[in-house]
Amino acid sequence: MQRHKRRIAAAFSAVVSSLLLSLSFSAPTAHAATHNPIVFVHGLSSSSSSWDDWVADFKADGYTAAELDAWTYSWSQSNVTTASQLSTEIKNVLARTGASKVDVVVHSMGALSSRYYLKNLGGTAYVDDFVSVAGTNHGTSVASWCSWLYTSCAEMVTGSSFLTSLNSGDETPGSVNYAAYWSNCDSAIDPDSSALLSGATNVGVGCISHSDINNDSGVYGQVRDFIQ
Repeated sequence: MQRHKRRIAAAFSAVVSSLLLSLSFSAPTAHAATHNPIVFVHGLSSSSSSWDDWVADFKADGYTAAELDAWTYSWSQSNVTTASQLSTEIKNVLARTGASKVDVVVHSMGALSSRYYLKNLGGTAYVDDFVSVAGTNHGTSVASWCSWLYTSCAEMVTGSSFLTSLNSGDETPGSVNYAAYWSNCDSAIDPDSSALLSGATNVGVGCISHSDINNDSGVYGQVRDFIQ
């Protein structure tokens, strides 16, 4: 009798094991939602802290800390130097996260080094979406006040050789999705139209100051929707 019970138990155990094995192969695997990592590039006389509000907003909308890379560079140096450093930063982010591409979100002068990276350093292969927020894409007359002090400022003056080269030919190269958000009362960008990019989705956000536009909640929502 005991032997018969043991046989029944063994048979039942085999059936259960077979069923569980079958389920393990057939049941769909749950995957957490993932995003392209975002690399934030600040502007003149600024740092990574200028993105604190938007980093918090992206976290609230489901991004992980690993997917949000706000970094600080020496803003007084040439934008060419910063572009090279940005290239290294993006490669490190890709290696760390295992992603194939990043989204790049920039403010003010950050547009210049980032666009140099895209145009001249092979960046279009590693960037999915590029977002310029009050970017000095075609320069600004305001930069003349510091052009004699900093290389970056001299490059940002309207008509500089740096800008002439950067904006020659295709302003939005590669298969990257480009967007430029601009304000019609931005006192740091003169003229306002300097912030626009040919070939990009250009979006006027109304009257928002230069220093507030990259922590404005309304602009954030538009940027988030563009890169998702």
